[in-house]
Amino acid sequence: MKKIAYIEIDTHAEIAQAFMDIMKGSSAFNVDYYFSKKIKDLVAENGETVFLSDSSMIMEQLKLKKYDLIIIGTVHRYFNTFHALVQKYNVSVIVHNMNFSVASKSALMKSVFKGDIIYRLKLWWKEGLFYTSKTYRNAKNLLVLDEELSSDIYKFLPLFYSKNFEKQENSDLTIVIPGGVSQTRRDYHHVFKTILNLKTEEKCEFIFLGKAKDSELKQLEKLSQKLPHNVSIQYFSDRVSHDDFEKWMQNADVLWCPIQQKTEFFNREEIYGLTKMTGNLGDAIKYGKTAVFPKDYPSKLEFIVPEADNIMKQFKTLKNMRFDFQESYSKKLVLKKLEDVLSGLISI
Repeated sequence: MKKIAYIEIDTHAEIAQAFMDIMKGSSAFNVDYYFSKKIKDLVAENGETVFLSDSSMIMEQLKLKKYDLIIIGTVHRYFNTFHALVQKYNVSVIVHNMNFSVASKSALMKSVFKGDIIYRLKLWWKEGLFYTSKTYRNAKNLLVLDEELSSDIYKFLPLFYSKNFEKQENSDLTIVIPGGVSQTRRDYHHVFKTILNLKTEEKCEFIFLGKAKDSELKQLEKLSQKLPHNVSIQYFSDRVSHDDFEKWMQNADVLWCPIQQKTEFFNREEIYGLTKMTGNLGDAIKYGKTAVFPKDYPSKLEFIVPEADNIMKQFKTLKNMRFDFQESYSKKLVLKKLEDVLSGLISI
């Protein structure tokens, strides 16, 4: 049995959780997980071997065991540590922002003095910010979680599979908008305006399934007071619990994902579907839901549908459509694909 170390001491707990979930069924690989306290507190452990770690400990910890493959879940900080690690071991890195991963030293230097200057100076002075591109470049493999972003340079790492659950039929049309309610990465102004101007006799409910705060929370409060009796919204001013998220996602008739085409990471422009994956893609697969994306989002997947001008008619049509997620995204099928990829990363 091959040995893998999965490291997440930075940001993406949800990706670490997805890796843990799919690998539970593997008889070909044994995985040790190295998590920071922040990540460890966010994932649900179920018998996995999990070690508490951080940037000051990880190199020493890895010396104690021999791994066939090391996967780093996020390289958005601790660049000096990860640069040392990729030079010494067979390391594959999951890339979340392609343009950031190839940013030049001069581009990073300019970015230091924008945004949170104190934090970015810390990345520069203490965490080796200028090792960024070298860390990615010296990794044995670069991985992406969206197959449509894969290429000769970026290998697709299949993690997301569809859960089997019994969906109850809703009497009202239930539209779920998953993700934090922030204008930064999703166009909530468009959503608010669309809901306010809906013309329908049908009962429908819109669930804003993420924490809302600041101006977006105020807009939701105002919106809730202006809606006709047959249209309602639900929103959350606190972090949505795992159980509530699961409940609403399973109950959704359709997902509405108003992703902004462009975003920024460390002042580098990133484009969803071209240089960056959206977590809503994983949501759609995991919960087996058809999802409405903006017209400009590039996707060939059948369950990702471009938003129509008459979105209410579109929602009603999609409620009655069924895509067989189990045919392409059953746990057994995805795990087999993942094991094949992992075997390839080890044999290189």
